[in-house]
Order: sequence, then C-alpha cells, then structure tokens
Amino acid sequence: MSEAAARYHYGNISQVLEALVAADGTAGHPYPSGARIGFGREASVMLPDLADAAHYLCMLHGRHPGVVDYAATRSADNSARNWLIQAADGFARERAYLAQVTVAVGPAPSTAGQSDCETVVSQQRHALDMLAQSDRRGCAMGAAVALVLDWHAVRHVLDIAAIRVGLEPHRSDLPDRAATLQVAEAIGGDDAIDRAIQFGARQLLNQHRGLWDLLQARARIRAVSPDRHA
Repeated sequence: MSEAAARYHYGNISQVLEALVAADGTAGHPYPSGARIGFGREASVMLPDLADAAHYLCMLHGRHPGVVDYAATRSADNSARNWLIQAADGFARERAYLAQVTVAVGPAPSTAGQSDCETVVSQQRHALDMLAQSDRRGCAMGAAVALVLDWHAVRHVLDIAAIRVGLEPHRSDLPDRAATLQVAEAIGGDDAIDRAIQFGARQLLNQHRGLWDLLQARARIRAVSPDRHA
C-alpha cells in the first residue's frame, strides 16, 4: 500500500481514492510526466515515444465494451446510474479520440521484444475485463471510478501527441473529479463495499502503472539500440 493511500485507509472512500490516484496513478509516473515538460528539442518524450503510448493505450482501452461499460452492467446502485451513463458516453468519445490520435501519430516504433510486449498488454486487457465484470459489489465501480479519475492525466499525454501532429484536442466529456468522487461516496459507506471499491481502483491503477513501466522500458531499449528491430 502506498503511503499516501495509507493515510486515508480508514477515512472516507473518496479520500482513499484521491490518495490512491495521486500516489499510484498516471500523473505520478515519471514517463508520462516527462511528456508534459516541453516540445521540440526540449521535450523529454519524443514523437516515437508518444506514438508508442497511443498504440498501447489503444490496445488496452480502445475496444468496446470497456471497463466503464462492463461496470454499468454490474451496478445496481441508482445513485450511480447518471454517472455511469455520462461516463460510458464520454469514454465512447475518448475511444474515438484515442483511435484518431493513434492513426495520426503513425505506426508504433519497432522495438526489440515487440511480440512479448503485445502479449503483456493483451494480458492486461484481459485482467481489466475480468476486474470490470466482477460480481463482488463495488469492485467494478472502483475500477471505473479510478479509470475516469486517472484518465485526465492519460488524456494530457494524448493531447500532447495530438498537438505534435497538428490535431486539435477536443474537450473531454467524462464526469469531472468532484462528480466522480461524489458517486464513489454515494455507493460506499459499507466496509465491505469500500474494500471492494478500493480493490477495483488499486488493480486498475496497477495496470496503468504497468503499462507506463513497459513503455518506459521500450523507450530505453530504443535509445540504446535505435537500429535494432523486433
């Protein structure tokens, strides 16, 4: 357990989720954070790295149904209904944007171990599918909430990739942070459900961090052996 999350382990579920995303989410990982530093020669993440990120994000989240769609079929909480509708509709548009950026940035850069990397991300996708279809009450919602909260940082990387290739980023229609934390608080409150929400959120964030770790490793391989192909 991260130290930030531990501080709120016995607090309100929305505080726990905020701490989890802050400590273990995309914004705290050094690789996607590097994409925000600059452009051109000052950029620490170059266009081939952004293309790599777009392609692998598309593998992980580019198909329908996804985490939010599955969660909508598993939730019986009326308090989450409107949020799930907005989140599902919003993420459908995010998938379309992700596909647009992925095409625009061109093919993923050839990297040693390509097939193994694709296998790893396919396994991650399967793990997320299983998580979002869990019958444990609160688990799928925890994953969906964490995805929406973490996607704001993921989206920033996609926007930078889009700008680099001349695309105009569009506004995200996903529920905002306040509404997302509010729905988590509304469905939580029971110890068992809170634990399930935390579990779903942690697992989703673990998969995201695993993806960024993989992309960081791929970038390092290309830097050392730029002419080596898979």
